[in-house]
Amino acid sequence: MTDNKPQYVAGHTLLAGRTAVITAAAGAGIGGATARRFLEEGARVLISDAHARRLKETEEALAGEFGPDAVGALPCDVTDEAQVQALFAEAVRRHGGLDVVVNNAGLGGTAALVDMTDEQWSRVLDVTLNGTFRCTRAALRLLKEQDSGGVIVNIASVVGWRAQAGQAHYAAAKAGVMALTRCAAVEAAEFGVRVNAVSPSLAMHPHLVKVTSAELLEELTAREAFGRYAEPWEVANVIVFLASGYSSYMTGETVSVSSQHP
Repeated sequence: MTDNKPQYVAGHTLLAGRTAVITAAAGAGIGGATARRFLEEGARVLISDAHARRLKETEEALAGEFGPDAVGALPCDVTDEAQVQALFAEAVRRHGGLDVVVNNAGLGGTAALVDMTDEQWSRVLDVTLNGTFRCTRAALRLLKEQDSGGVIVNIASVVGWRAQAGQAHYAAAKAGVMALTRCAAVEAAEFGVRVNAVSPSLAMHPHLVKVTSAELLEELTAREAFGRYAEPWEVANVIVFLASGYSSYMTGETVSVSSQHP
């Protein structure tokens, strides 16, 4: 196979002047990559994460590169409605309003259905699906009141379409995110807000390595047509597209960010 290592794409001010809230944005995963790409495209970002220490480190690193006025951070557990409300109130306090929300918070895990506990099922659903619902609801209420349009991008997964052993809770949650995206899009169109989702197959980051066996990662990588996993910034590029004016006629869609073949 020829070398197909991707080349990083420079920013083109696609999000200049816009304010974005990005959940689960600490560290080197999709959320962190999205925060960086948004800043490179000219946006102001308010990042959140349930892990306060990692969030602070991410904020300091990004602020050192892009300036403190461009980056803010607030810890947020998306299973807690009060914390979700505080996050969106902070966006208004800092920037006077909101333009884009990226709902990246999610929780995985591996358990056979016959062994899965109610707590395992409920925890994954509460973070991944209910958390996306809480943030989408808070965002839509604010965006409707602003009456100036806006964009919500939810993070789904190809597992929401494709069966994978040990992933019943995660697959159900991500399929729910896709359905939530479609329904929210129909309702939000009335006040000019677009709601879409991205559905990555395999984006490599340190947390995934910690929670997934080397054997499974090798198997999943082998399914990809390019013979490699995606870099988190490659997924973030599609999120930038959905947040920008280049996708102005798209709503209720789930875009697969994948090279996976049967």
